[in-house]
Amino acid sequence: MIIRKGDTVKIVSGNDRGKIGKVLKVFPDKNRIIVEGVNLIKRHSRPTPKNRKGGIVEKEGTINSSNAIYFDSRSNTVARLGHRILGDGKKVRINRKTGEIIE
Repeated sequence: MIIRKGDTVKIVSGNDRGKIGKVLKVFPDKNRIIVEGVNLIKRHSRPTPKNRKGGIVEKEGTINSSNAIYFDSRSNTVARLGHRILGDGKKVRINRKTGEIIE
């Protein structure tokens, strides 16, 4: 999976198309990600010792990683990513259009 935690992504399909957010969590085995402010789910909760108030809690749900694309904040555009192995044997992510190293 090429998208990692902490990346900024743009949603390209679904109800939240066009939104930009930060990746909070990645589930590579299921090919899913959680993006900040995208796919909000409402959950009704009872008052508990942890959550004294109870009520309706909103939190982000997972989306398929194919519905998001890396957003390059330097050029303010979306970018397809690839991999390249450097001379010292280190594997890095690169922007396929410009060839810049992402990190």
